Amino acid sequence: LALLCLLGMAALWTTLCALSHSAPDLDGMEELVWAASLELGYPKHPPLPSWFMHVATELLGRPVWLPFLMGQAFSALGLWFVWKLGRDITTPHRALIATLLVSVTAYFSLRGTIYNHNTAQLWSIAASIWLFHRALRGGRMRDWALLGAVGGLAMLTKYSALIQFAAFFLYALRSGALRRPDTWRGIAVAALAFLVVLSPHLWWLDQHRFEPLRYADASLQAGGRLAALKDLLDFTLDQAGRLAPMALALAAWTLWRKRRGDRAPGHAANDECFAGTVAAPRYWHDLAPEDRQFLLWVGLGPFLSTVLVSVALGSRLEASWASTFFVLFGFYGLGWLRGPEAVQLRRILILAAALHVLMAVGYAAARGPIAHLTGYAARSTYPGPELAAHALRHWRDHQPGRPLRVVVSNTWLGGNIAVHIGPEAQVWIDASDEHSPWFAPGTALRCGALVAYSGNGRAVPAPAVRALVDAAPWKGVDEVPWSGPKGPVIDLHWAVLPATPDCLKGDQAGAE
Repeated sequence: LALLCLLGMAALWTTLCALSHSAPDLDGMEELVWAASLELGYPKHPPLPSWFMHVATELLGRPVWLPFLMGQAFSALGLWFVWKLGRDITTPHRALIATLLVSVTAYFSLRGTIYNHNTAQLWSIAASIWLFHRALRGGRMRDWALLGAVGGLAMLTKYSALIQFAAFFLYALRSGALRRPDTWRGIAVAALAFLVVLSPHLWWLDQHRFEPLRYADASLQAGGRLAALKDLLDFTLDQAGRLAPMALALAAWTLWRKRRGDRAPGHAANDECFAGTVAAPRYWHDLAPEDRQFLLWVGLGPFLSTVLVSVALGSRLEASWASTFFVLFGFYGLGWLRGPEAVQLRRILILAAALHVLMAVGYAAARGPIAHLTGYAARSTYPGPELAAHALRHWRDHQPGRPLRVVVSNTWLGGNIAVHIGPEAQVWIDASDEHSPWFAPGTALRCGALVAYSGNGRAVPAPAVRALVDAAPWKGVDEVPWSGPKGPVIDLHWAVLPATPDCLKGDQAGAE
């Protein structure tokens, strides 16, 4: 049942987004572009999500719905490990209830369609928590080794995994586990596995001047203490909103139980626990004390420690950075629920399914038909196929018979053109070899390129891109409507750069 629920969730969100969106979100497009090659690191982030996307594009190509599928696949996998943890600490029914409750929060549902480093980290954080619990309770070196390896994969996804590892340390300190010699032996094994997994990326960081760390540091700059406090307030309110669907499910369950008691459909009332006449114990209180302590310290630690550090250092916070902070919050719902497990599981299943359907249909309608109807310029309605058609037509007019393999632009516009051109087209991001490691330095323009930017698009064009347009022998401006007749018009500045003599010589040699 748990597997069917997770497959249904992923299918629902992926299908509706695929039908309503003509382009993925910015992060999803970025991953499609980065998937051009397997690198040990990228200028902004560690490499693992891009590796997964590379494998997916090798199997499925680069359809615009692929990031939605990938995001939901990792959301579902994260929930699977939440359920696995639940199976270790409570009954299967209650484990599934906790999983269903947290599944409706925004990070597993609506924002679970956004394939970025936050969503891609859900599975490894949830798996690390499960393995950490098993390692402490069972003490098996195999679990410690797996914890270290999966923790390394979490770090290869995003460095914010350190926040969860800090929560592990605080819990181990609070529970007294650090006073046991077997715990230190396990930590040593985990650390070794962690370093084995992470070492190639550490070498890459050293070779590339620690670029992702410098990017992360720049992202934390708030611009002053007052700005940091405002960011913290916005961050907290955003988290409350993104957790609200779970609170709504619990409120609806309360009303349902108040009206119907604990009667199963088609059965007489339960004499011991009907309409709350006898106060059945809440599920939370049936958990072992050490498991309740684990859930509180490991589950609340990331959010609380992040807030405290932000207050102390005055650093900036962005709502999506908390994507992995709430994976255990479904278990806190067990502090609200009581009564016969089968009855309550059925109710939570119905409520969770209804919320998923309502949110998915509403999101798809808002980002698709409604945006087109109102002329709202959303990324979901970005005219990628039309822009690609214009670009390809100009290329063929000026470079007949030669395939278009290089699009010079920013990640968003260039990606929207490249994915519709074909699997061979890659983006030379901002005309920068540093940002486009899938090109050997100095070779991107060897066989010609299509250069594009938009003055009123989603990103300011880099000076190097503008310079290439100015120097190109063939160039122009097309107007492409965005979000229907009521929407704005994209000014597509295009230019065609011809193949160099080196490329032409290579073509002649190949023909001979």
